[in-house]
Amino acid sequence: MLATGLVALVAVLLVWLGWVLVGEVAAGVPQLPPDTPVIVDGVRVPAGQLADALTKSARVEVLRLGSVAFAMVVVAAAIVSWVLVRRVLRPLHDVTATARRLSAESLDARIGVTGPRDEVAELAATFDAMLDRLQAAFDAQRRFVANASHELRTPLAVLRTEVDVTLADPDADVTELRRMGEVLRDATRRAEDLVAGLLLLARTEAAESVAADPVDLAETVPGALDAVRAEARDRGLSVRTDLASAGVAGDAALLGRVAGNLLENAVRHNVEGGWLAVRTGVENGHAVLAVSSSGPVVAPAMVAELFEPFRRGAGRTGSGTGLGLSIVRAVAHAHGGRAVAEPVEGGGLAVSVVLPSRSQPAEP
Repeated sequence: MLATGLVALVAVLLVWLGWVLVGEVAAGVPQLPPDTPVIVDGVRVPAGQLADALTKSARVEVLRLGSVAFAMVVVAAAIVSWVLVRRVLRPLHDVTATARRLSAESLDARIGVTGPRDEVAELAATFDAMLDRLQAAFDAQRRFVANASHELRTPLAVLRTEVDVTLADPDADVTELRRMGEVLRDATRRAEDLVAGLLLLARTEAAESVAADPVDLAETVPGALDAVRAEARDRGLSVRTDLASAGVAGDAALLGRVAGNLLENAVRHNVEGGWLAVRTGVENGHAVLAVSSSGPVVAPAMVAELFEPFRRGAGRTGSGTGLGLSIVRAVAHAHGGRAVAEPVEGGGLAVSVVLPSRSQPAEP
């Protein structure tokens, strides 16, 4: 309607301009002597009225032919604009129809526009890419909820079983009750650690920004080492450190949690009499915190999965919640960096957290 209206307006202006111009041209006819015989459209006209007669006749003809041309142009414009607009907007209708069909169970629907790469096709491709990301997020959420439910069910089942067994024993003495209390304490601590890890992971992944306080990664390691030193000593692990200053701008508590998680993993998933090494420093303008350790052999194809929640990998066992490396990756991303891992030759894992130094911008 808009295109047809604009064409009609332009056509009216053109007819009016033609009417005016024809009148001006006719009015410019040279004057003839009054007694000169002149016939216009079969009518004898006095020579003095020739200009007026020609002007009137020309304008009537312009209006007659202009009206026919006006109607043809408006009809043609309406048809052409209708066809073109329908053709151009068809992908938009496909986008709308796909959006209406979408639900959590049908996120695999795609528009798949083919043809020239115009603006509408680019919009459809962007919409399809958004659906890919949305489906991946939904799938990850389903896996996360399922894994979290499974992990929480284990300590809860232990709690209920211990209570039921103890209550069913009429001869339970103080020793049995104390044993049950210790089991319940361990199970509740595991559930508490799991819930705390889930909350920290969710809060870190949802954070749009973190604090930008000056933090030295080298200063986060001693406290984390003290927390695992007793367990490392009991397992006969040798600990090597190479701590050089590595200043970053970030949240000291979260970065301390990164160091703690990496060292806890290095101790819990190690072998008796093994080793672990911690290194901090600046490499290629970026601050680096690297923790490597001996341990079970990790297949290179399984390394990426270790950063997923509740993934421990083949041969990697321990009493942790399975969220350690997931939290490390989330905190690294929140600080504009990244976390990478690679297997150690002969068994074990090396994990590096690379963050922008205080003088470097965050990675996109």
